[in-house]
Amino acid sequence: MKAVILAAGLSKRLRPLTDTTPKCLLDIHGKNFLHRALDNLLACGIREYIMVLGYRYEMIEKYIAENFPHLNVKFLYNHDYAENNNSYSLWMTKEIAGSEILLLDSDILFEKEIVTALLDSPHGTCLALKRHALDEEQIKVIADGDGKVIEISKEAALDEAIGESIGIEKMSGKFLNDVFEILDRKILNEKNVNEFYEKTFEEVIAKNDSDKSMYCVDVSEYWCMEIDTAEDYENAKTNLIINQKVN
Repeated sequence: MKAVILAAGLSKRLRPLTDTTPKCLLDIHGKNFLHRALDNLLACGIREYIMVLGYRYEMIEKYIAENFPHLNVKFLYNHDYAENNNSYSLWMTKEIAGSEILLLDSDILFEKEIVTALLDSPHGTCLALKRHALDEEQIKVIADGDGKVIEISKEAALDEAIGESIGIEKMSGKFLNDVFEILDRKILNEKNVNEFYEKTFEEVIAKNDSDKSMYCVDVSEYWCMEIDTAEDYENAKTNLIINQKVN
């Protein structure tokens, strides 16, 4: 199992905080987002890493070298990060991802038990789902009675969605192969580079192949938070103190 961490973006909505620092290196009570994520992933036994970098990539490389000098990590460089989206960064890992990955963005604060829940799930492909009041901003999930994902998007109907995908997914080799085939078509043939990877997940799900289904793992009992705006960042400072279980 490899962890794929996407950390290429500009994070414009966090300016001016990110004018000189990539989002994943923003400090919050003595540790940045990336450090907290790696601590949790290592505690869960994940030993191989792929990181897709772009904006101020030298700072992230330097931080890893100084703070995790023995980390088994492969860096990939999305040099056109200002003109593409996370589906492109994920596509870049095609040749080295292997047969099974844990995918996450680098801007999530989370308890390590969320990763454990995904790793322990009997489903080869699953996402971490948080049940809470939803609005138009979140990546929402619609699922059937067995927890199989039917739709995953910001556009999912609020009255049908059961919760939010927090941005951490475990993917089997079969599911991942289809993801990369679809991304090949979109990126190489259609020149569609500015899309969220959930759109591709939906295409795989739409095939209705039982070997390539995606399921929900309810992690509502654990604390997590995605940081998109300066307001999120300030809220995280308060919430992190309240939720002491987060490293």
